[in-house]
Amino acid sequence: MKQDITAVAKEHIQFLYESLMKRPEKSSYLLNITDVLKQVYLKIDSAKDPAVLISRLVKYIYVEGFSRVTLSKDEEKELIELGNLSKSASWNGMNMGDFNDKFQFYSLSEHMPQR
Repeated sequence: MKQDITAVAKEHIQFLYESLMKRPEKSSYLLNITDVLKQVYLKIDSAKDPAVLISRLVKYIYVEGFSRVTLSKDEEKELIELGNLSKSASWNGMNMGDFNDKFQFYSLSEHMPQR
C-alpha cells in the first residue's frame, strides 16, 4: 500500500512542480511551493508515513498560495488528488506541522532556500 501511495503521489507532485516552474513570473510564494514540492518528492520514498507527508504538503500549498498563487484547473485537480491520497493519514500526524512554514519539510542538516 505504501508503495502505491508513494508512486501515485510522486506523479502528481512531478506534474505540479513542472507545471508551476513553466510559469514566466515566479513570485516568492510560488517558489516556496515549488521548493517544498521538490523536497517532498525527494523524501517521500523514505517517509515513515507518506500519507502524513502528503497531507502536510497539501495544507502548506493551500496556506502559502491562498489568494497569492492561482492554480490552473489541471493544477487544482492534481492538488485535489494529492489531498485524496492523504486521507489515510493519522489524525495526530496530520496536525503536527506548522502549515505556513516550509522548514517542516527540511532536516537540520539540509539547506532550505530562503525566498
